Amino acid sequence: MTIKDLPRALRPREKLLAQGPAALADAELLALLLRTGTRGMGVLDMADALLKRFNGFGGLLHCSADDIKGVKGLGPAKRAEVSAVLEISRRALAQQLSAKPAFDTVQRVKDYAALQLGGQSREVFAVMFLDAQHRLIAWQELFQGTLSQTSVYPRELVRRAMEMNAAAVILAHNHPSGVAEPSRADEFLTKSIQTALALVDVRVLDHMVVGQGEVVSLAERGLM
Repeated sequence: MTIKDLPRALRPREKLLAQGPAALADAELLALLLRTGTRGMGVLDMADALLKRFNGFGGLLHCSADDIKGVKGLGPAKRAEVSAVLEISRRALAQQLSAKPAFDTVQRVKDYAALQLGGQSREVFAVMFLDAQHRLIAWQELFQGTLSQTSVYPRELVRRAMEMNAAAVILAHNHPSGVAEPSRADEFLTKSIQTALALVDVRVLDHMVVGQGEVVSLAERGLM
């Protein structure tokens, strides 16, 4: 079934205009961006297949134009449009965090961490460097692979924080398994980094663990 075969009220564009974007399913939103499907595959089916292939919008947010190059029906123009929209999403949230204190709401930090790490297929350890007003200076992915106390180097965080004149940091890493539950190793690593950064008067405000559709704050859990 193509979009034209749907009742007018159920077509994504008309539905969005009548009910607002929140009323649309993920595939419907993506279909509006893709606009057309291919022979034998309507645009809704194409959008659904694309979301399943990359594990939803979280996975798509980490795709480059080359990552989606092999998807049938996505030519250069569509790949460029999808990549542009995803980059706009990343920059918009980063701009919000740069313009106001990043820690005025934990949810805003969780959303940003999920946006950056939610679709990663391997474990990534990142740091949000903040100024004295807790506004975002920079987001940096510092370590990749299986994380442990020996592969995440607190001294590297100290060096980067001093280079950026950061007053505070928020740590973040993902669990590719999809389960966001912090481990004892996560707690131990957080305390080690807190101790190292305290020597240069840089506070660790939180540590976010990103899973599939969930982000856990160690500070909210009372684990730091």
